[in-house]
Amino acid sequence: MTESKTEPLTYDLGFSTDSGPEHARRGNRLGAFLAEGRSWFRAWRRTRPFWGALWLIVAGAWIIYWMSFDIGIALTGGWSYSAGYVMGGSLIMFGLVTWLAPHYKSLSGIVAFLIALGAFPTANLGGFVLGSVLGIIGGSMIWSWGEKKPRTSRRDTSGG
Repeated sequence: MTESKTEPLTYDLGFSTDSGPEHARRGNRLGAFLAEGRSWFRAWRRTRPFWGALWLIVAGAWIIYWMSFDIGIALTGGWSYSAGYVMGGSLIMFGLVTWLAPHYKSLSGIVAFLIALGAFPTANLGGFVLGSVLGIIGGSMIWSWGEKKPRTSRRDTSGG
């Protein structure tokens, strides 16, 4: 059998109607860059509890949004005024910690779960229940997550 050389895959996203050779090279470079970025993000996402941390960040933002106190009142008004900011901010912080340092996933998952439970009685029913529920789900997803190995590309696994 003779071996035929194939060109690498290129992606043209077709943002322009220009059909000149410079457009083809530019479109292929942009498409290849976006495909490479997407591949990198997919590999990064598979090595950490991405979705659980995202739920924690959304839960924290939701709780902070529904506190509806001015930050000056929250700082001077005592615990009942600042609880939502503290609970929501800590959920956001644990979500970011989980993304950036996934080896702390057990600690951050359990503590975030407990904070989401504590937000229910202290911070407007945990953002009117939805913030606490999202925080409980996110903390549980983080705590139960098991690391996956990055996928190899299809070109690397083709038998030969």
